[in-house]
Amino acid sequence: MRIAIVDDIETERALLKMRLERQLNLYGVETEILEFDSSESFLAAEKERHFTVAFLDIYMKGLSGMDAAKELRKMDADCFLIFTTTSTDHALEGFQVRAFHYLVKPFSEGELAGLLAELLAKLPRPEPILTVKVSGSDVRLRYRDIIFAEHFAHMINIRTTAGKTLATRQSFKAFTEPLKKDPRFFVCGRGTIVNLEHAVDFQAAAFCMTDGSRVYVNQELLKPARQAFMEFLLQGGV
Repeated sequence: MRIAIVDDIETERALLKMRLERQLNLYGVETEILEFDSSESFLAAEKERHFTVAFLDIYMKGLSGMDAAKELRKMDADCFLIFTTTSTDHALEGFQVRAFHYLVKPFSEGELAGLLAELLAKLPRPEPILTVKVSGSDVRLRYRDIIFAEHFAHMINIRTTAGKTLATRQSFKAFTEPLKKDPRFFVCGRGTIVNLEHAVDFQAAAFCMTDGSRVYVNQELLKPARQAFMEFLLQGGV
């Protein structure tokens, strides 16, 4: 998440940045927080790369935060705008630039925490990454790019959407521990895990995968497998 703090008072910027870092760390959210002492410098940075969230002080020297918001909307329709201000006199204008929220100074960290909880619920969930060591090098795999994986001879063989099979040396327990927290993955038995996102059918005790593979399920897990697959389909995937 890329966050801009735009305020011409240095102490205000520092306080907000400290609170944001503290609160977002609780969620385990990776952030890049940049400070700007003017609307003009913020808009210049926005042209180079869009921000996810912008905290804008309304009353600043030079271009006001409200005028900056109007300029921002000409090039970025998606940025979450949060005004930090001593007054709500500009509420109507804030509505016109689709402000997400107002924080009236001085605001508490509790108010900020509530706002962040609401904000994070609206943001698209970032795709989790699994890092595995392949031939001595670290390879970052998006969960969605894993079709299935099998454990054989102390190696995990990972079938990917790129049509490759990556081999990494680690225990099946260690490999699957993070994946099992994601509802897309189902452990089919001792040594096999499948990504339901890439399953197109379940027939004859096996998942039929998008790459044409068949991933077989242990006999005692057939009922849970069918149930997990059905629930995944009913929920429309993840």
